Amino acid sequence: MMRFALVCFLRDFFRFKRYAKQNGDTLRLRDIYPCLSDRTETTSFDRHYVYHTSWAARILADTSPEHHIDISSDLRFATIVSAFVPVRYYDYRPVRLTLSNLFSGHADILDLPFETGSVDSLSCMHVVEHIGLGRYGEPLDYDGDLKAIAELKRVLRKGGTLLFVVPVGRRKIRFNAHRVYSYDQIVSGFSGLTLKEFSLIPDSHSYGLINNASPKEADSQEYGCGCFWFTG
Repeated sequence: MMRFALVCFLRDFFRFKRYAKQNGDTLRLRDIYPCLSDRTETTSFDRHYVYHTSWAARILADTSPEHHIDISSDLRFATIVSAFVPVRYYDYRPVRLTLSNLFSGHADILDLPFETGSVDSLSCMHVVEHIGLGRYGEPLDYDGDLKAIAELKRVLRKGGTLLFVVPVGRRKIRFNAHRVYSYDQIVSGFSGLTLKEFSLIPDSHSYGLINNASPKEADSQEYGCGCFWFTG
């Protein structure tokens, strides 16, 4: 496949070089920038990150909170959502970013800088599975994910909204990348909150986002993506 892509690239390069010469321009070897993996019939994408951020953005569009706080989710989610909801984005490794309607700052998910029961609209997506595994320079902590969940519960206001996303399927720890959780692990971890919706991005590429998926569907995955909408 790569050999075919290289042959196509060289063919196109010399053809385009002739076009350039006909137009009084010069195309040199130092000007080339080969992109050999993009000649595909369809556009590939990361299913977890495209679907779960779209799922969450649609919920925020419907709930229309006065403002929203996000803890270390995909940065593109925070920046896009800030176009219609003021967003405060916090990360263990703060990001230098300037956009209207968006504040970004540092926060440790094990010690969030908010008063108990003070956050009305909160998200933490594809984050907690990493906590305590040292991947991002944080201290090793076997129970880091459970402590992070406790902090999210602590700061959520009664009646507030929490959008929470983690890998789901057969339980495992893949050190130092991530953990995979069973459905019941997450629901029991957030005991005291109400699960308003559970949606699933399954392993199979034959399906997109499965709304109102079942626990059985979640637990049958190897590395599915579970989207949990909790209310306080």
